[in-house]
Amino acid sequence: MSQPPVQSQALGELRVQIDALDHQLLQLLNERAKVAEKVGDIKRAEGSPFFRPDRVAQVIDKITSANPGPLKGEHVASIWREIMSACLALEAPQRVAVLGPQGTFCEQAAIEFFGSAASLIYCANFDEVFHATAAGTAQYGVVGMENSTEGVVARSLDLFLRSPVHVVGEVSLLVRHNLLRTSPGDEGIEVVMAHPQALAQCQGWLSQHLPLAERRAVASNAEGARLAATHPRWAALASERAASQFGLHIVHHAIQDEAYNRTRFAVIALPQTMATPPATGKDCTSLVVSVPNRPGAVHDLLVPLKHNGVSMTRFESRPAKSGQWEYYFYIDIEGHVSEPHVASALQALQGLCAFYKVLGSYPVSE
Repeated sequence: MSQPPVQSQALGELRVQIDALDHQLLQLLNERAKVAEKVGDIKRAEGSPFFRPDRVAQVIDKITSANPGPLKGEHVASIWREIMSACLALEAPQRVAVLGPQGTFCEQAAIEFFGSAASLIYCANFDEVFHATAAGTAQYGVVGMENSTEGVVARSLDLFLRSPVHVVGEVSLLVRHNLLRTSPGDEGIEVVMAHPQALAQCQGWLSQHLPLAERRAVASNAEGARLAATHPRWAALASERAASQFGLHIVHHAIQDEAYNRTRFAVIALPQTMATPPATGKDCTSLVVSVPNRPGAVHDLLVPLKHNGVSMTRFESRPAKSGQWEYYFYIDIEGHVSEPHVASALQALQGLCAFYKVLGSYPVSE
C-alpha cells in the first residue's frame, strides 16, 4: 500500500493561507447574497425586472477592467457570472426553456447567458421552447438561429413569424461534435444519431470513417446520446457534457468538418417579461419582412439602409407557404432601434413592406 506524499512545511503554510482566504471569500459572498435579497425585495415592490443582462454586462466589464491579475479576465468574467446567477436565484429563480434533454449545446448556451443557477426547462424541440416562453411557463427561451457551416436553423425562423416573443440577447457558441458510444472503439457502429444540423456539419468525416453506418436524425444531439447509451452498436454526435451526462466514451474528439464551427443562439422573451435591451454600441437588429411581388421590390428594400448608412449583416429568404411563390425575408442589420439613423432606415423600410416585424434589437455576442 503506497504511503501518502510527505507535505513540506512551506506547502502546508500556503494551504493554511488558502483555507483562510476561502473562508473570507465565503463570508463575503454570503454578504453579497444578503444584499442581493434586499435588492430583490425592492424590485418585487416596484415591479422592476429581476434579470437585466445589461446590468450583468456592466458589472462584469467593471470587474474585469479592474482585475490586476494573475487571474485571466475571461476567468474572472466566468466567476462573476456564476456569482450573479446564484444571487439572482435568491431574488427570483429564472425559468429558461431550452432544447433537451440535458447535455445539448442549447443548454450550454443558456448557462453561458444566465449562469448555472437558472432553472432550466427541457423541451423536445424548438416549437416547445417558443410555446413555453410565449405561454409564460418559462420566462425566457434559448433557440438555435444560425450555424457558421450549415446556415440558418429554418424552423426557428418560421416560428418567429407568429410568436409574440422577441429576441433580447444572443450567444455565439463554438460547437465541437464528438463521436460518443458505450464502448471506447468505433468498430461495429451501425447507426450514428444526431440533430440534422450536426449530421450535416460532420458529413465529410462520417463519409470517410463510417461510410456504412446509417445516419439517423433525432430531435437533439443530447437525445442521440441518450439513445446511444441504450444500444452497443449505436453512436451519437454530441458534446463532452452529453458524454458525461449519459456515461458514454468519447471515441473521437471534434469531428466537425470545419474547425471554426459556431452556432448563434437567440435568447427570447415576451416584451412584458423583458423590454428591448438598451443600446450598447455593439448591437444587432433582426427583422422579417415581405414585399409585393413586383420587379425591383427586393432591391428597393436595400435602398433605405444604404441612404441611412446602415450595414446589413444577414439576408435570408423563407417560403411564405401560400402556394403563390411568395417569400419572407429575414434581415439582420448593425445598430439599435433607438439610434436615429437606424430608426429612420426602418421607418422608410416599413413603408415598402406588405409584412413587417422587428424580431429584436439586442447586444451582439462577442
